[in-house]
Amino acid sequence: MSQPLRPETGVVQRRALFAGATTVGALAAVASLLPSGPSPAPVAEPQLKEPPQRGGGYALTDHVKQYYQTTRV
Repeated sequence: MSQPLRPETGVVQRRALFAGATTVGALAAVASLLPSGPSPAPVAEPQLKEPPQRGGGYALTDHVKQYYQTTRV
């Protein structure tokens, strides 16, 4: 009479390990898709200044003059 077929204990343990790793990976993927907390309040857009009527957007100020002095060779 022959012995009944039994899976090797090492094969069963390896399959359980892979099944557990797959489950953990799936749970991590689902957890990354879930929202982490309350949604942030909407951010107000900054109010843009109207451009000057006659150009005038550039002003030669003291710090600009200082910069020009440092770039001279």
